[in-house]
Amino acid sequence: MRITIDRDRCIGSGQCVMTAPGVFTQDDDAVVALVPGHEDGAADPRVHDVPLVCPVQAVAIFED
Repeated sequence: MRITIDRDRCIGSGQCVMTAPGVFTQDDDAVVALVPGHEDGAADPRVHDVPLVCPVQAVAIFED
């Protein structure tokens, strides 16, 4: 699995963090970031729901 984030598109709604807190976090500007060490998404089974809940589609997930 590969997770991509468009930080320029992110509006800081936090939906990703609420959905998969083991994988996503927000920086000091509330922009989405990946939790260090969990960039592969395996830490949270709900990671696949994140692209659906992001209001601006800033997160994409690709299966390798």
